[in-house]
Amino acid sequence: MSESIKHECGIALIRLKKPLSYYQEKYGTWRYGINKLYLLMEKQHNRGQDGAGVVSVKMNLKPGQEYISRYRSIEQNPIKDVFDKISKSVTKAVKSGKDINDTEWVYKNLPYSGELYLGHLRYGTFGRNSIHFVHPVMRQNNWKSRTLVLAGNFNLTNTDELFQKLIDLGQHPKNYTDTVTVLEKVGHFLDEENQFRFRQYKNEGYSNREISPLIEENLDVQSILENASRDWDGGYAMAGLVGHGDAFVTRDPWGIRPAHYYEDDEIVVVASERPVIQTVMDVNANQVKEIKPGEAMIIKRNGEVSHQMVRVPHKKVSCSFERIYFSRGSDKDIYQERKQLGRLLAPAILKSIDFDIENTVFSYIPNTSETAFYGMMQGVNQHLLERKKKLIRQGNGTMTEEELEDIISMEPRVEKIAIKDVKLRTFIADDASRDDLVAHVYDVTYGVIQEDKDTLVIIDDSIVRGTTLKNSILKILDRLNPKKIIVVSSAPQIRYPDCYGIDMAVLDKFIAFTAAVELLKDKGLENIIEDVYKKCKAQENLPKEEIVNYVKDIYRQSTAEEISGKIAELLKPEGCKAEVEIVYQSIESLHEACPNDLGDWYFTGNYPTPGGNKVVNTSFINFVEGVQGRAY
Repeated sequence: MSESIKHECGIALIRLKKPLSYYQEKYGTWRYGINKLYLLMEKQHNRGQDGAGVVSVKMNLKPGQEYISRYRSIEQNPIKDVFDKISKSVTKAVKSGKDINDTEWVYKNLPYSGELYLGHLRYGTFGRNSIHFVHPVMRQNNWKSRTLVLAGNFNLTNTDELFQKLIDLGQHPKNYTDTVTVLEKVGHFLDEENQFRFRQYKNEGYSNREISPLIEENLDVQSILENASRDWDGGYAMAGLVGHGDAFVTRDPWGIRPAHYYEDDEIVVVASERPVIQTVMDVNANQVKEIKPGEAMIIKRNGEVSHQMVRVPHKKVSCSFERIYFSRGSDKDIYQERKQLGRLLAPAILKSIDFDIENTVFSYIPNTSETAFYGMMQGVNQHLLERKKKLIRQGNGTMTEEELEDIISMEPRVEKIAIKDVKLRTFIADDASRDDLVAHVYDVTYGVIQEDKDTLVIIDDSIVRGTTLKNSILKILDRLNPKKIIVVSSAPQIRYPDCYGIDMAVLDKFIAFTAAVELLKDKGLENIIEDVYKKCKAQENLPKEEIVNYVKDIYRQSTAEEISGKIAELLKPEGCKAEVEIVYQSIESLHEACPNDLGDWYFTGNYPTPGGNKVVNTSFINFVEGVQGRAY
């Protein structure tokens, strides 16, 4: 993507099923688990660059020994900082002459040498990048079965409701955030489950010391999660550890946020993305399973793994935008889906260039649109193949060798036009200099465009705000003096805010929304803006379940083609000589390319949860009233 969009976080959980001595003997190191965690987190680095954290739990220490360790970081390279910190205790032990291959000593004395590990990678949204917002978050207690650690990839749309319910329970939450709200909600029902078990065993005549291990053995994690998540509205993949050794990962009932796992007789591994587990564990795709929507994967202290329903699953609407851009393209399904997205755009592109392949250069905006580019070129080549066959048939055997060779050798002109200067993005300048610097984020290849004759087709995976296109890409492409520049988006027009994890929550940041509003003004239909505003204000205090997405009315007065045309007009830089056209993916083609991931609320406004309509309603009110900030 040419623009920097922050998005959902990454989780990594590991449960070792064998003692450290097993891994020391088989793999030559007791650090097998922590090494795998490091790889899982590094391979998911794309999912979080603002912060990282790791927690380790030891299940078999005596009272008085530190059984839980946590380190979090918001340094420039937080993963490195976290694992450097973890390594310091080992380095210190070596320097003091300890035998770090003695797994019994290591287990008792070194942190991060436990059976359970939970790692998290965070993207901070709305500028809140304090260490307090970095996961894993903890709720500690002297009873291990009441100590809770959570890390998640989530956003909840109804934090206000959940916050009020905590207050109604008599709590005093320390922060108004969905993270604190979720932690305290799960923690409340963890406490209740502990209390219920305590009374049960007390009535059966057990002593307090006898009761603790009984609670740890029989804690009903499924019931805790079912009660805690009953009112959650949003997308989430939530991972947690309980101090005595139980662990879980639960997923929202719509399957909005992803979670995958692998299990064998040595280890259980959970991560946000399938190819990450494949790479780290060296296993096939069919060995990595998906945690089902509404399900919790529960790993008991004794190593028993079960999958239990905690929310009634709804129609699966996992995020299609994740498939288009955020997920690792090395996943076998995502790779093919991205190619198909490009392939399905070929007919619209050919129409836009009036089928003049000879005078068209095809390229892409690096780096994530490269796969869609391959698919686009397959579609163009298929058209060219049909054209060659037609010309040869027309020749009816009368062609000369030269004529036949000319037809057979016809192929699209493919060039690497845009080159991203990664180093330049890391330089932070004052506002006065920023626009000039942004204009140089990309370099271009000179000498491959026939000036004032060629059309340049360049594909991006999405166009959200359009600022980089206008301030950088189109300006530098125009230096090549093409006759026309066609920018192709493998995603449809992004029209509506997200509220489930991706940092796209403000309506007037979307170029498609701006274009639709401008078209209403062009057509003398400004009254529709006021009408939608009145409808939204009338719903402002309704329960989220009763709110309707009236913002759809803003788009109903214009076709997708009209909006694309207005976007091209708005994004064409001043002084740009080339004609500029924008071609977007259709909703129908999106679903054809990603048939198993139907979450399309960014493009259609069809939110899977009631909270989504509440967010878009609030976002439009904020737009009209000039209020800045998130709408949930």
